[in-house]
Amino acid sequence: MTDTKRLAPRGAASAAVLLLAGCASLPSSGPTAKEIVRATAPDRNPIGMRIVALNEGALGQMVAREGAADASLPALAAVARPGRNDVVGPGDQLDIGVFEVGVSLFGASRASTDGFDPSAQGQRFPTVTVDRAGTIRLPYAGTLQVAGKTPNEIAAIIERAYRGKSQTPQVVVSVRGNLSSTVFVSGDVRKPGRLDLSLQNERLLDAIATAGGATAPTPDMVVRFTRDGVQIEERLDRVRAGSPDDLVLVPGDRVELIRSPRSYVVLGAANRPSQVQFEQSDLTLAEAVARAGGPNDNVANPRAVFLFRYDPPAPAQPGVATPTAAEPIIYQLNMLDPASYFLAQRFPMRDKDVLYVSNAGINRTGKFIGLINQLFSPFVAARTVTGR
Repeated sequence: MTDTKRLAPRGAASAAVLLLAGCASLPSSGPTAKEIVRATAPDRNPIGMRIVALNEGALGQMVAREGAADASLPALAAVARPGRNDVVGPGDQLDIGVFEVGVSLFGASRASTDGFDPSAQGQRFPTVTVDRAGTIRLPYAGTLQVAGKTPNEIAAIIERAYRGKSQTPQVVVSVRGNLSSTVFVSGDVRKPGRLDLSLQNERLLDAIATAGGATAPTPDMVVRFTRDGVQIEERLDRVRAGSPDDLVLVPGDRVELIRSPRSYVVLGAANRPSQVQFEQSDLTLAEAVARAGGPNDNVANPRAVFLFRYDPPAPAQPGVATPTAAEPIIYQLNMLDPASYFLAQRFPMRDKDVLYVSNAGINRTGKFIGLINQLFSPFVAARTVTGR
């Protein structure tokens, strides 16, 4: 019995030493601030990440870099060009009427003494379709080139063709089926299909509205616009009505809406670790932290809230070596500093950002003490029962 009593404290001491050695491997939701700092040391940092304390200077540099990167992206306005939607093209269907007096190609000849014959006749042709070559063929007029002409210009062409064959021919042309002056709206809209253009000069947002609007909130949508073989994508919430990006449509344009929600990931000692969607045009760091429920009071280190992202390279400056590729940056927010809350209100979140709330270093000590208590509680209980 004496040997057992002597061995128990020695065993407990040995277990304590082993637990102390393995304290760093206790369960945790992620690294502490010190471990993140150590990971940025040159000998442990193969991807070249660095920590930037979020202050006024760092915020200004970040906004300038991202502004330059955004400005370098092609905008919808880059493909703006004038176009006509009042002309006829291949596939269009025309209604053509010829009105005659006196000598007639399509009816009996009648004489008129005062230049006007009240019995003037009209001939309406069956619907005529413009062929691939942009021509139509009419009796006594032959083949006429009409592509790229307005209905009034086509009427004048037909009148010239009948001049000398009919007395004072007058022609009326109207478009029955419009295929050439159309745009196509597809994707995540409620009523995809073909939209006929009119003399009102419909714009991009007009076409989307006519198609029933997007099937998801505007901040979650991307516009894929195709014109003259050039394709450009831009988020729908950046297109303002009447702005240069709200393009005036021309025949042949294609508009596709794609649902592509932006999101960021919350990890570590936050109250609600999760993937969170933006659900608004401009989301700030302060709003992102609030959506995550803020740091967990029991386990978090509020001095070390980190945002992981790839920042675009800084604008080139003469004589200054600057990175040419995106740089892995870790922005650190100290939530115990009141000024940080003002900075966080101006810090824009980006798609696929990772927001990490670091664990307080004391957590592992607390877990270790709890584990020691669980380990030694049987001995304490046994001595209490036996009275020894």
